[in-house]
Amino acid sequence: MTEARLTRRHRAERRFRLYGLLAVATALGFLVVLLANVAMRGYGAFTQTEIQLDIHFDSETVAAGNWSALVKQSLKARFPEVGKRRLRRKLNALVSSGAAFELAQRVSTEPALAGTTRAIWLPASDDVDMFFKGRIDTTAPMARRRLDDRQIAWLGALDDEGRIARHFNHRFFGNGDSREPELAGILGALVGSLLTMLVCLGLSFPLGVMTALYLEEFAPQNPWTDFIEININNLAAVPSIVFGLLGLGIFLNLFGLPRSAPLVGGMVLALMTLPTIIIASRAALRAVPPSLRQAALAMGASPLQTVLHQVLPLALPGIFTGTIIGLARALGDTAPLLMIGMVAFVVDVPRGLVDAATALPVQIFLWADSPERAFEERTAAAIIVLLGVMFLLNLTAVLLRRRFEIRW
Repeated sequence: MTEARLTRRHRAERRFRLYGLLAVATALGFLVVLLANVAMRGYGAFTQTEIQLDIHFDSETVAAGNWSALVKQSLKARFPEVGKRRLRRKLNALVSSGAAFELAQRVSTEPALAGTTRAIWLPASDDVDMFFKGRIDTTAPMARRRLDDRQIAWLGALDDEGRIARHFNHRFFGNGDSREPELAGILGALVGSLLTMLVCLGLSFPLGVMTALYLEEFAPQNPWTDFIEININNLAAVPSIVFGLLGLGIFLNLFGLPRSAPLVGGMVLALMTLPTIIIASRAALRAVPPSLRQAALAMGASPLQTVLHQVLPLALPGIFTGTIIGLARALGDTAPLLMIGMVAFVVDVPRGLVDAATALPVQIFLWADSPERAFEERTAAAIIVLLGVMFLLNLTAVLLRRRFEIRW
């Protein structure tokens, strides 16, 4: 009888272990499918189709600043048979509208280009880019295609001459947002996220650590401290949009701080991150053995000296880990930033804490709502960048913990 029970128990343990392995494998499978789907949709955004044109930098046109005319003249010289205005518009639409801006920048850095003819690589339009990436079905009826047969024939002629190529998309990492997908970049959103995270870290880390030190090491046990601890634990579970409403009502409406600014975004995210840092810091302080405190006090150290010179250094690995995990959560949160106006369309890269800015998760939200198909590719690419940043933050937390962790 006893052996039968033991056999059943061992079988139950093996089944439980198997269920656990199946759960882990299922979760990993879903994660792999998700990441693979994002990677397949977004990897193409890291390259951009460009067209090489022989640009004649006519001195009069350059002096007048009519940069788009330089592109049109080059296309007209290459395809002189295109005479009708409607066809010329279709021909000019093969090149991005931002090509004129890039020519202006090129001349500003190289004034000697005036009066010369150079072969210049210029960005193609988003439709051309999607065509060469295989995202446009050429077998569909022409009325349902973004490029007609004549435009495809022109592109084929340019491709045969070696004037079409896919290059690394430096604009994606070097430009701010744009209405044109081929010109849109994430630099403004990355800088906005960086400034927001700096404000968040500068406010939440010292306040969170000092609060944890007081509650864990100095605060008396009474109903008041119990009330504070309960509310801190409750705030850690409050939906993030509530903190956005708080920032909207207090920071913007009451204090009149600028909308869509990294300063306000960092303050809102600091409120959201504070409970996480406090709870993690208290857990790290609680993990320090009491014998170390007693030994320091026995040697004549004051309670403040004991905490600052003995307890806090030993608890720092856990505090750093909790802080970085809290910042990673704040980096990927969108709802509170939407409430304070960081959803605005911002082209320029912010230069300060009070400049209009957006953040990377908000940029992803904006691009995901855009009708152009090329923005779908850039949305997935921005998600890849965001996941990479969050992976680095979590990796930093793990490395810091292993580097400074002391076993006792």
